Amino acid sequence: MTATADVETARPRRGGKASVVLWGLPAVLFVLFAALRLFGVAGNQYIIGMIALTPYVAVIGLVLGVSGLLMRRWVSGGLVMAVALITAASVAPRLVSHQQPDAHGPKLVVMSANLYVGRADATQIVRMVRDNHVDVLSLQELTPAMSDDLLRAGINSLLPYRMFQPIPGGEGSGLASKYPLTEEPIADPATFAQPSAIIDLPFGLDPDILVVHAVPGVENPSTWKHELDEMPPAVFDVRPRLLVGDFNATLDHPGMRTLLGRGYVDAGERRGAGMVPTWPAGLWPPPVTIDHVLVDNRAAVDDYRVEDLGGSDHRAVLAWITLPP
Repeated sequence: MTATADVETARPRRGGKASVVLWGLPAVLFVLFAALRLFGVAGNQYIIGMIALTPYVAVIGLVLGVSGLLMRRWVSGGLVMAVALITAASVAPRLVSHQQPDAHGPKLVVMSANLYVGRADATQIVRMVRDNHVDVLSLQELTPAMSDDLLRAGINSLLPYRMFQPIPGGEGSGLASKYPLTEEPIADPATFAQPSAIIDLPFGLDPDILVVHAVPGVENPSTWKHELDEMPPAVFDVRPRLLVGDFNATLDHPGMRTLLGRGYVDAGERRGAGMVPTWPAGLWPPPVTIDHVLVDNRAAVDDYRVEDLGGSDHRAVLAWITLPP
């Protein structure tokens, strides 16, 4: 009886070294990642890239937490599960439609399209504008050739007022509208062109809009952080404001969360579609949501959609908005 007890005591803990490698190491890496996300650490380009994958990593964390508890690692498994639940809770609201404010102002249909250095299908863009009755179109990576293609496809018949800044390469941007545009600088110059204007609506308070195209954080972290920090706040005592385009940031990046705190809501999140990916158009790298329509938080988001755009590595974003009076 004593010998048996000694043998049982001498047995190695279930899983041994293999469990340390197969469960322990990923669990530690997950907790470290979650700490970076939850405490708003942007870091270098590798951390920026990882933070963009928060929804995926949250699922991995939940799997690790459940696995740890099944392995009877009550303390470490419970810790991982708790951190995973907190991380998942930070992204879960994007899947639920939120209550809308009581807005009674003008209605706008807004569309954003990254043209992939002018490779997007101009005819499809014009068709999307026509079919969805788009009022304002934000374009990124607008090249001279793409500008000509859009004009040939008939964009001017639908959106006759334009502020195009076509540049060879990926630095050009453009704004097109059904209503007259008055150029209005509302942000400091950035690496890429970011035209902005007041939209002269037939009635109600005229909103202003900024075409957003921030540099990729995985290529230039310091400039990316600076450009997000310099985005203008919503100005409630002046006019409604919209920031529309390619932010190269998800709602998990601290710069985007800070920007939302300046008086905006994300149209996709407001409609429960905040995790519908916009880039890349394919399956690798893991698709993330970096194109956004940010609106004055007094506005109502009536609808929101993400649609494929031929020839582009991004998907187009559309939002139906009722502005505050």
